[in-house]
Amino acid sequence: MSEENKVTKPTEEIILNEEKTLDGKTISCHMREIIKLVGEDPQREGLRKTPERFEKALKFLTSGYHQNLDTILNGATFSVCYDEMVIVKDIEFFSLCEHHILPFFGKAHVAYLPDKRVLGLSKVARLVNMFARRLQIQERMTSQIAKAIEEKIAPQGVGVIIEARHLCMQMRGVEKQHGQAVTSAMLGCFRHNKQTRDEFLALVRSKQH
Repeated sequence: MSEENKVTKPTEEIILNEEKTLDGKTISCHMREIIKLVGEDPQREGLRKTPERFEKALKFLTSGYHQNLDTILNGATFSVCYDEMVIVKDIEFFSLCEHHILPFFGKAHVAYLPDKRVLGLSKVARLVNMFARRLQIQERMTSQIAKAIEEKIAPQGVGVIIEARHLCMQMRGVEKQHGQAVTSAMLGCFRHNKQTRDEFLALVRSKQH
């Protein structure tokens, strides 16, 4: 081995190790700089551990990027002779608006008309969470949930309605504290059959006593 190689290899290893160290702390390091930019002292007692807390929270709130449909469903699709509507409503979710990285939250109502296969009921809520735990817009999230169910069990139709409140609208901008956004995605018979669609809407609107 030449003298040049003897010197270069350890140097390269040090650089790689430093990059790995920085990569592991990227979010918290940047957050520390952001705290400075807004005029605060990141070394102040109350803020000293905030960058690390922020990193941990953000990784959880965006954990949907590291999940996929097969893992979420985990084989929980079943052959069943059932052709009536399946609806899971009032699924609470929390997400982050991709435009301002501020929360939006609310409830999702998901329904489908089976064609030979059904989903485990808890998997519907997990599916909602997977798409919610990403940087999102409500319209895209609504469509993603519907298309995922269509892809995995090929039902006769899928309907998804999401009702949400957006802090980017309530805390800033127009500052309308009671504004709520409603989005829907209708596939298959939910789009083409008014009776099916109306049944879904009626079930979503009905309140439990």
